[in-house]
Amino acid sequence: MNAPFKTDGPPEWRLDDLYANREDPRIEADLARSEQLNRELAALEGQLVAARANPAQLGALIDKGVQLYEDATNAMWGVGAFGSLSASTQRDNPAWSRFESDLRTRTSQIAAMSLFFTLEINQLEDGELEAAMQAHPAAQRWRPWLRRVRAGRPHELSAELERLLIDKAPAVANWARLTDDTLAGLSARIDGETLTLAETLNRMSDPDPRRRKAAAQVLSKALNERTSTLALSLNTLAFEKQVEDRWRKFATPAAGRHLANEVDADAVAALEAAVVDGYASVSHRYYRLKARVMGRKVLDHWDRNCPLDEAAPRVFSWDQARSIVLESFTALAPSFAKTAETFFNKPWIDARPRPGKQSGAYSHPVTANRHPYVFMNYMGERRDVLTLAHELGHAVHQTMCQPMGTLLADTPLTLAETASIFGEGLVFEKLLAEASPAERRGLLAGKIEDGINTVVRQIAFHRFETRFHDARLKGELSADAIGDLWMEIMAESLGPAIRLGKGYAPYWAYITHFVHAPFYVYAYAFGDLLVRGLMEKRREDPAAFVPAYEKLLAAGGAVTYVEALAAFGLNPREKAFWAAGMKQLERLVDEFEALV
Repeated sequence: MNAPFKTDGPPEWRLDDLYANREDPRIEADLARSEQLNRELAALEGQLVAARANPAQLGALIDKGVQLYEDATNAMWGVGAFGSLSASTQRDNPAWSRFESDLRTRTSQIAAMSLFFTLEINQLEDGELEAAMQAHPAAQRWRPWLRRVRAGRPHELSAELERLLIDKAPAVANWARLTDDTLAGLSARIDGETLTLAETLNRMSDPDPRRRKAAAQVLSKALNERTSTLALSLNTLAFEKQVEDRWRKFATPAAGRHLANEVDADAVAALEAAVVDGYASVSHRYYRLKARVMGRKVLDHWDRNCPLDEAAPRVFSWDQARSIVLESFTALAPSFAKTAETFFNKPWIDARPRPGKQSGAYSHPVTANRHPYVFMNYMGERRDVLTLAHELGHAVHQTMCQPMGTLLADTPLTLAETASIFGEGLVFEKLLAEASPAERRGLLAGKIEDGINTVVRQIAFHRFETRFHDARLKGELSADAIGDLWMEIMAESLGPAIRLGKGYAPYWAYITHFVHAPFYVYAYAFGDLLVRGLMEKRREDPAAFVPAYEKLLAAGGAVTYVEALAAFGLNPREKAFWAAGMKQLERLVDEFEALV
């Protein structure tokens, strides 16, 4: 499993810092430790409610209980991370899939032992909790975590039903595993080459229109052959979600995600409205201009992210990408670059594409007492350099908030994308500053397309999910019906200058966020437009910005997004805030129009 650390191109990680292999005795030791800590926590059952009249005793119990909860989480999450990290690079190896699935089952059973704890906390009244923290000041450290626990109070079920959901969770998760395994097994034969899903998607940015079209057609065929399975997974998980949402009394399918993100539904609605209002002036207009540059009236969907001409795009070696990212991070603050450099110097990045490795990119924080791992498929294009910056932004953020501990470092999605998108922005600024006049137009086009992909496309994904889940309330949707919804929503967002064609209908099937994290996708648009506001603040006063930004990141999940942005004079509850970010994208389109 653990290949030698490679320096001749994109690296493969080693997971020795976690465990040596599936048989490593430390796995059993850590699971046993987590089980023991959960037993110690379970011994407190009933004591919190019994101590509600004694604030000092209650405060001490809360402090002790949350510390046990965090320690147990650390031991358990490390094992879980090892399973998921290992499986993500070897989806063609059934042994790793079984190991990951079995771990999920076992850890859920261990975690269920402490289920009573948050339920008992939520039996207390606000005044009782406040008095306990005042009487035992050490408990105040956990105030942000308690805030999150209390937010879910109106949606909690009985202890028996909560335990039932925990026991069922591994079986439900196997539907997501089926999706992952199905997509990991997808391969496309093009011009004598066998390409993975990630490589096929990358081929659709090729400067050669023939190669782009071939990749798009082969991908469409491969997805079509699998949509019955992928549609069944999506329908089943949506139905499971409906049942749980109904019991928890969530008003909308997205309400649970909003609660987890500690974000107001009104703020997300304002974000969506601002982006949809900007469709015509940003995505529709840009693709019309791009078609004109390419001598076309309309572009096919496989031309959406292609270069403006057929000249071979610049290819960045891994070492070049490393230099660009580190120099860009240094421009913000040397401490950011120093933290990111550690990931290059250690075998903590897996960037080499290979068969069996799933598509996508992420930075896994593991736990606060371990280091993150970065995952991506690096193929040398400009977008790959930006993806590297994005994931290392996550890794730096995750490292900076580790002193908070695992529970408090856990950052809601509304702020979790901040450092990652900021990292991308820093790299783009560097590339643009060093570009020749001839390169500038292509870079600007790439930046606009990245903005469209991150903001417009993700909000379109959010709207697709909303429509799908609403329709699923009336019954199961066929793969064709899902494809029809997909085509309608995507056409609305991309505009008349993009010709989708029936071959685009199954493309919903490779967006795994719909399966793994329903309604996650708006966080990308949220983060992108939020970062545009932060970067404007940086331009206004760079010296004052850096310490305030470092404080925001280091706080992890201890502050809400409203509190975090108030320090910069920004209010994300107002549509005007999001519209200002869209206006920045529109100005980039203005600049592109002037160049063409």
